[in-house]
Amino acid sequence: MPKQTGEFGRNWYAVHTYSGYEDAVSRNLKQRIESTGMEEKIFTVLVPTEKKIKIKHGKRKVVEEKIYPGYVLVEMVVTDDSWYVVRNTPRVTGFVGSGTTPTPLSQEEMDVLQKRMGVEEPKFKIEVGVGDPIKITDGPFKDFDGKVSSIDEERGKVKVLVNMFGRNTPVELDSLQIKKL
Repeated sequence: MPKQTGEFGRNWYAVHTYSGYEDAVSRNLKQRIESTGMEEKIFTVLVPTEKKIKIKHGKRKVVEEKIYPGYVLVEMVVTDDSWYVVRNTPRVTGFVGSGTTPTPLSQEEMDVLQKRMGVEEPKFKIEVGVGDPIKITDGPFKDFDGKVSSIDEERGKVKVLVNMFGRNTPVELDSLQIKKL
């Protein structure tokens, strides 16, 4: 039986990987855990993601983005052999911590992270108010300036008065298509 350090119980650890290979590392690590019989010491492998709203080609899309690009979280008991299995997984560059000693994530960090991951519907962050001057950053009115006349927080839409041909014309835009001046 390999020696077990007393201060290390079951904890979450951040493992640094090559950026863009988080999912591959997660798959490889799960296979290695199974093939080396480490299920008793390495419990969960997690690539933390959250849903975000983006606009592509004028269309609103919900995309999943990695919260910590270049990192995979592993719930495990650190022993010499469990450390070795994780550390020697292809494209893993090391544990987060000083030297060769991994530093566990705090329970508060994990609670915040799991809450962030658990949000089903992405929320609209509308950072303008009625009357604010804005610049349109996307769509057919790109680079026009305007003033916010109303906000629909439920739908993430903003009505903007744009000065065209000497008069204010109301234009409904997505909140992601504008920025505050």
